[in-house]
Amino acid sequence: MKHITDNIIQNVKSSLKNVEKIVIITHFNPDGDAVGSSLALYHYLIKHQYKVSIIIPNRAPRFLKWLPGNEKIYIFEDTFDESKALINESDLTFFLDFNVINRTQGMENYLKALSTKKILIDHHPEPENFADIIISSTDVSSTSELLYEFIISLGNENDINKDIAECLYTGIMTDTGSFSYNSSLSQTYYIVSKLIEKGIDKDKIYWKVYDNYSVDRIRLLGYCLNKKLKVLPEYATAYISITRKELDVFNYETGDSEGFVNYPLSIKGIVFSVIFIEHDEHVKISFRSKGAFYANRFARNHFNGGGHQNAAGGNSEASLEETLQNFENKF
Repeated sequence: MKHITDNIIQNVKSSLKNVEKIVIITHFNPDGDAVGSSLALYHYLIKHQYKVSIIIPNRAPRFLKWLPGNEKIYIFEDTFDESKALINESDLTFFLDFNVINRTQGMENYLKALSTKKILIDHHPEPENFADIIISSTDVSSTSELLYEFIISLGNENDINKDIAECLYTGIMTDTGSFSYNSSLSQTYYIVSKLIEKGIDKDKIYWKVYDNYSVDRIRLLGYCLNKKLKVLPEYATAYISITRKELDVFNYETGDSEGFVNYPLSIKGIVFSVIFIEHDEHVKISFRSKGAFYANRFARNHFNGGGHQNAAGGNSEASLEETLQNFENKF
């Protein structure tokens, strides 16, 4: 299925003419798809002789540091002046893997002020109209899958080398929970097969992402499943909550809770799983579901969130205790 029209590709090609400096931006708390798609696009553009910078709002999880080119990434909160200068000096900006500019959290005012061409590539529903060219489809598993089609549409398959393939595969794998959700279409597996043909080792990539955690992360998971899991069988729902103090006890690092929300879905009869994580000024919420339960609708209607049918996110500015009470009152 084709998700990018010929007219859009022609507009992109025109936008890339007479351009020297390009900046790639992704969202706050970047995940595997955000970092994977950003690095894949970086490697592609570098091959075509552009000067490219990737800027992310805050640090990515440790298990993504192995990705080729990761050392080139600027972290906005750590390199504020340099990152701001790169944004202001850019001739063209790509936005990857987010549909609302406020998801750049702290960068949005600088990005809104840009007068240069902006291109959005994303797979979340209902994107805001903040870019000149919007490439958006919810029919793909991930932004990385859509970016594969984007690169192919711009040139030919030979533009995708092993580095690009590793980044794209990581994005697809992580945004589908190792192909357990958002991955029902045959095109996803066709693209994966083409990436494997580039020489990637899919088993090694899985090991680097999922079998490379710290001892503290494993202990935190065990604690959550043993002490913090609450099951609401009458609503086919289960949830986990983690306080700020508990995160500190287990030396929490960004990404340590990745995948925790999926575990309750393995309980018989559970179709909706949620994890609440207390931070300094808000509660971060992740939603997962099975079958016909729309996690994104629940997130959007009750917790200022959104996402996909079976995988979504949200936030609460109330206390963790109030947020949990509010959650249970929705049933």
